[in-house]
Amino acid sequence: MGQIELKQVTKSFGNTQVIPPLDLTIHEGEFTVFVGPSGCGKSTLLRLIAGLEDITSGHIEIDGTDATSLVPAKRGLAMVFQSYALYPHMSVRKNIAFPLKMAKMPKEEIDKRVNAAAEVLNLKDYIDRRPGQLSGGQRQRVAIGRAIVREPSAFLFDEPLSNLDAALRVGMRLEISELHKRLKTTMVYVTHDQVEAMTMADKIVVLQAGVIEQIGSPLELYRAPRNIFVAGFIGSPKMNLITGKEAAKYDAHTIGMRPEHIDVVVDGEGEWNGTVGVAEHLGSDTFFHIHNTGLGEMLTVRAIGDVSLKHGDKIGLNPRKNEMHRFDAAGLRIA
Repeated sequence: MGQIELKQVTKSFGNTQVIPPLDLTIHEGEFTVFVGPSGCGKSTLLRLIAGLEDITSGHIEIDGTDATSLVPAKRGLAMVFQSYALYPHMSVRKNIAFPLKMAKMPKEEIDKRVNAAAEVLNLKDYIDRRPGQLSGGQRQRVAIGRAIVREPSAFLFDEPLSNLDAALRVGMRLEISELHKRLKTTMVYVTHDQVEAMTMADKIVVLQAGVIEQIGSPLELYRAPRNIFVAGFIGSPKMNLITGKEAAKYDAHTIGMRPEHIDVVVDGEGEWNGTVGVAEHLGSDTFFHIHNTGLGEMLTVRAIGDVSLKHGDKIGLNPRKNEMHRFDAAGLRIA
């Protein structure tokens, strides 16, 4: 259970269409991530699936049943929001149990489900605490636990980690991924962070202005972006995009080189040469921002390890031709 199909779904606010006609299938048990810049329509799309927004036209099917007109409670889905939305006066146990209590489920079954969720989410030691006594990550786990006990056909996550600090985000990212492996339930996850998308998803849906630019696995999008938008959005640091005479040499309007696919060599010995601007030394990697290349663009280059080049140093660069991406004047990938 948990297959979701959108068929020619649109959404307009007044005279403004924010989701043009859109078709999408999310398969049972799949971890699908909607990703894109702010305002691209990803949260709106999630809310349409949840039933929190009415679609303007089209149909939504959940497990083969037309759910277009169903209220959220009848769709068999559970949503986890950016805000934890916990009751501050209730214990963790009571917060998790709340939707089951509202459904008038027998106490024995409620206790069973709450204990099982607490076990899965490592909340047993905090079960009698209140939200104010928990860290941000623990509160988010409680919010997820409240969704788990409903045993939905799919989970919908709307930027659930954006309120956490960097270290907690990494930890929770792993916990949600592990949870998906254990539960094997369909998960639809919205984020603007392409690193989250790349590390968590089975399938990524890249959106821009309500339009699906590309659908694929993380590596498919990394290796073969369909257009310049996807190329520039997927990958961290983002792909270098070069136009002009250098691109024309490769029968393209624009060529793309990822920072990790440009090799650093001695000044004067590279196909391209330039001057180091900012050098970001991270230990495992060093990122160089290269100026004065004659390519009309600043280049970002990733070198493995701590490379001892500094601001103002001259540098040579060799692009790996077999890793080059070519795009036409319309910004589409050239095969």
